[in-house]
Amino acid sequence: MLQRSLFIALLPLSVAACGSGDNAPAQPATPAPVNSAAAADGALGLTEAQLRDADLVDAAGLDLGDVEDVVRGEDGAIIGLLVEIEDTDPDRYVQVPLEGLEPVQRGDDIDLRTTATRENLLALPEVPRR
Repeated sequence: MLQRSLFIALLPLSVAACGSGDNAPAQPATPAPVNSAAAADGALGLTEAQLRDADLVDAAGLDLGDVEDVVRGEDGAIIGLLVEIEDTDPDRYVQVPLEGLEPVQRGDDIDLRTTATRENLLALPEVPRR
């Protein structure tokens, strides 16, 4: 099943790579939604690797912090994210719940948008980095 899903996901890329032979510029690939089987180890429709690579941004797109790790519940499901708040010295880490986070495409990156402000994040209890 995984091989079939991978084939189907890569099919548009292989067709686009073939081109029409008229030397037309290649169209940029649009990001495909992550299927549930591939995101089984993640949350918000993203893989765990995508979550760890994301920045946390506010509603205006300003960088609030970097996701450093995922936080798992007793059942192993991801329940939150360990975030290093931007421009704190020493570095300050807080746990941000998944509720209210929305994946957004910014260029080649996938970030997580929140309605929280920097002040909201600073008000969260500090947690040690793992």
